Amino acid sequence: MRNIRAAALNTRLKKSLLIVSSLIIGTSAAAATLTRDNGAPVGDNQNSQTAGAHGPVLLQDVQLLQKLQRFDRERIPERVVHARGTGAHGEFTATADISDLTTAQLFQKGSKTPVFVRFSLVVHGNHSPETLRDPRGFATKFYTTQGNWDLVGNNFPTFFIRDAIKFPDMVHAFKPDPRTNLDDDARRFDFFSHLPESTRTLTELYSNEGTPASYRNMDGNSVHAYKFVNAKGEVHYVKFHWKTLQGVKNLDPQQVEQVQGKDYSHLSHDLVDAINRGDFPKWDLYVQVLKPEDLKNFDFDPLDPTKIWPNVPERKIGQMVLNKNPDNVFQETEQVAMAPANLVPGIEPSEDKLLQGRLFAYADTQIYRLGANGMSLPINAPRAPVNNINQDGSHNTGHTQDKGVNYQPSRLYPREELASARYSLTPLEGTTQQSKIQKEQNFKQAGELYRSYSKKDQDDLINSLGSALATTDSASRDVMLSYFYKADADYGTRLTKVAKADLSKVQQMAARLSD
Repeated sequence: MRNIRAAALNTRLKKSLLIVSSLIIGTSAAAATLTRDNGAPVGDNQNSQTAGAHGPVLLQDVQLLQKLQRFDRERIPERVVHARGTGAHGEFTATADISDLTTAQLFQKGSKTPVFVRFSLVVHGNHSPETLRDPRGFATKFYTTQGNWDLVGNNFPTFFIRDAIKFPDMVHAFKPDPRTNLDDDARRFDFFSHLPESTRTLTELYSNEGTPASYRNMDGNSVHAYKFVNAKGEVHYVKFHWKTLQGVKNLDPQQVEQVQGKDYSHLSHDLVDAINRGDFPKWDLYVQVLKPEDLKNFDFDPLDPTKIWPNVPERKIGQMVLNKNPDNVFQETEQVAMAPANLVPGIEPSEDKLLQGRLFAYADTQIYRLGANGMSLPINAPRAPVNNINQDGSHNTGHTQDKGVNYQPSRLYPREELASARYSLTPLEGTTQQSKIQKEQNFKQAGELYRSYSKKDQDDLINSLGSALATTDSASRDVMLSYFYKADADYGTRLTKVAKADLSKVQQMAARLSD
């Protein structure tokens, strides 16, 4: 019996040594094979399949599709992300003639389009405090004469990742630990230490911009590039930016504590109260525009959602005012279904790999939440007529009069396909592939963002981010610190001090990074 116990102890000791050694060398001692739900091994879980180096994502990428499908169905019925939201009705007025860029009718100068906007937190649940550090969703549904267009964005102009195949992983890292249901910065930095492209957006998140004072005092951004297509079929790449006319205002860490102690719904209260008293908030809409041939002139990939477009002029094209609160929060704010796939002629998605995945995932998760006929709910129904062969499904309250012709084409009941609504042609070259983008430049813009902050904002960022990094494991902490040091030496040095790490080690690791 003594020999058996000794053998068992020896086995446990060997396993412990293997685990320790694996942590030291940064690999798993006995790595299991990553598989899909059918048990088949996964060949690449880091990059979506694309048509050539710059082409769109392929539908044959079953690992990407399954990850997004499973991720979309993780919660019933609350949204997996953007659960905590506040909405309002309003109107968008086009103020500039941009017919040289797009045929989209909502941008005809002087036209007015009804809108519904949903502001939201991203990570936390429906009843979480609105003071929590988080990106803020800024999603606008335009009820245009050509159908509904959803401009789904955030208050940050960039995102943490550049490929939709990593989106479920990113959200899982941000969510509470599934064992304890408690937030844990160590989980986030363990994940992001493998993704240096997150450096700029993490800087913004842990700055005071991660805790807006109100939705009215917050800008919005499309994050992704889209395509404008004009009547000649000419394509321009564009990014959209909402600029608040109330001025940008954020909370510092001390103010966050004071506000949360009094009101865990301060963002919602502020917007609802302002509209009720007739103080209607306004935003101007701007676009940045690039010609396709301009894309190659940057030292980074302009379609990378982790990047801004510096020195590209902004052009004002309209103004939005929010002037009515919902009559019923559930029927409107909770049931509104925003999805980047809701596009209208003259506006198309770019080849951005993250956007390409969101085209599927957002529409899919709304169908899961609301059912196949969720788009016929009053808040989601377009003002333009709907005429297609989609039928049946749960909660179908429509009254179809299609002469029994639930197919197309048909001579009995013709349904025309408009040539003007066809997508523009995108040149392709190369082979299918799963690889990173060619021009990453992960750190430069993070350093520029840090240097753009005031001394107080820099101090708040250093304390917030440095304190969070101090709680994580030393390996992930040091990798993250090397990213921030590479972005800006002062930034990294100050963070290293607060995180109680070895500066010389951080400097050596940063020296091995390229940008």
